[in-house]
Parts: sequence; C-alpha cells; structure tokens
Amino acid sequence: MNRLEARNITYSYDNKVNVIENIQLSVGEGEIVCLLGVSGGGKTTLFNVISGLNRPQQGEILLDGEDITGVPGKISYMLQKDLLLPYRTIEANAALPLIIRGVKKKEAIAKVNPYFAEFGLEGTQKMYPSELSGGMRQRAALVQRSRYSHKKRNAPLVPECYGKNRPLDSVYHPRYRRSYSDLRQNLSSRRQARYNNRRDYHKRTETEKV
Repeated sequence: MNRLEARNITYSYDNKVNVIENIQLSVGEGEIVCLLGVSGGGKTTLFNVISGLNRPQQGEILLDGEDITGVPGKISYMLQKDLLLPYRTIEANAALPLIIRGVKKKEAIAKVNPYFAEFGLEGTQKMYPSELSGGMRQRAALVQRSRYSHKKRNAPLVPECYGKNRPLDSVYHPRYRRSYSDLRQNLSSRRQARYNNRRDYHKRTETEKV
C-alpha cells in the first residue's frame, strides 16, 4: 500500500482558473519523490493541498489509507521560507515540534542536538536565526521539520530544500541528501522498534492473563 496518495486533485483560487487539475500522485514506503516544473506551475499549490492547508475542489489525499483531505497537522511541511522563530535559539527552534507534543524542553533539545553535526550546523545551537546564513537556516528548519510526525507517520514535504541557496553546489548537495535520508531511516527504525516493543509487551500481558 502507498504511504501517500493524491487522487484526482483539482484546485483553483476563488473558483476561477484551475491551478492544478486531475493530479495523480503516489509515494511508496521509503520513497523520495521530486516534483519538477516551471515557476507558477502549481507545485506549491499541490503541497498546500497535500498538507491540508488548502482543500481541493475535487479529489482526495490519503495517508496510509486514511482520508486526510483538508486536515492540517497530519504531514510535516517545510515551507520555502524557513519560518524559524527569531527570539528562540536554533536548538530551541529545532526542538519546537517535540515541545509542542509535550516533551520537556531540556529533553527535547537533547533529542535534536545529535542531528546538528550531520547537517553541518555543529556550534550553532545557541545562536539565533539572524546570526545564520540563509542556507544554514534552511538546514536548521529541515532538522526541525524532521522531528515532526503524526502518530509515528512521517511524510515530509520539502519544497526547494537543496536548491534555493545553493542551486548547483555539487559539494554540499550529496552530503545533505545522505544526511536527510539517513535521518529518515533512523527515525523510521526507532518508530518500528517502539511499535515492536509495545506489541511484545501486550503479547506477554495477554499470555500472563491466560
């Protein structure tokens, strides 16, 4: 089964000209899909629909088979602008999704700190967004978005993640693609391990009752 599906998506602003029409998209488990198109072609509009920010006039969005059309908060979405809070340090920004979910600030920061070195951000933890370059802010935002997931499901949308500040940088691109891929695999493995532990616990509990 596909992790994410967009079926027959049509969207228009003010019900006038369709920006996107009858879009079909499917993303499998562990698959990374890239959308290419001219400026103004509707890529961001499609992302807004998939993330639940906009409800399409036609079609549906499915995540693990569940209809999430028009429901925000189900998918992590990194916008083209990093949207880091200027009054929070970089580590506090990165830990924000965990804090929102109820994790204590100190614990949340401890959880995100190992990822700073992987994304070339080691030493920036106590700095503020205004002290970082545009590319570093984008990577900090990527670390932040990677900590967001809904009920162990994480299907991130990342527009222009590697191209906005370094469009043809052959040195940096492979490094961060590998880091992000490794990070996703690591998070997925941890979620699976937690699921297996809970499953085994319930099996033991049921056995003891018998």
